[in-house]
Amino acid sequence: MPKYFLILFSFIMFSQENETQKYEVIKALDDIEIRYYPSAMKAKVSSNRNFSKLFQYISGNNEKNEKIAMTTPVYMTEQNGKSTMEFVLPSKYSKANAALPKDKDIEVYSSIPAYYAAIRFGGYTNTEKIGKYHKILLDKIKTNKLSTKNSRPIVLSYNSPYKVFNRRNEVLVEINELDD
Repeated sequence: MPKYFLILFSFIMFSQENETQKYEVIKALDDIEIRYYPSAMKAKVSSNRNFSKLFQYISGNNEKNEKIAMTTPVYMTEQNGKSTMEFVLPSKYSKANAALPKDKDIEVYSSIPAYYAAIRFGGYTNTEKIGKYHKILLDKIKTNKLSTKNSRPIVLSYNSPYKVFNRRNEVLVEINELDD
């Protein structure tokens, strides 16, 4: 029964209009964008139950027993076989007022401002699509003579798993600051 409640609750949360993390498009190059992301508060977990742990945190399993609004996008990375998921906290939160997690696996932190190359794609994410768009992005980075800080793909998902049409996903790669 709790599983069905979680699914229903996540459907309701994702079907509402969510705050989206702010970024600035520095330059559009064909089908990629160069973006600047300012600092943002995030909750991060690396475990086999990433979504569940983060969902519990924003649902009130934190030191303030505070419900935190869902935002978009959800960040997902994988390195050395270990997956990490991050939720961006609403912009009203800072280091001073963000609720600390009760779960020791969750880290709440302020991200470092950075530049990224981004490519957008639709549908549902899977390993094949992520690999395809990551390769396209790396090729475009090379073609445009940009340099990467870290070529590892960062996958951003903006939609509930229940949304079927007009889905928004992105692959980002961190790049060095532009000279222009």
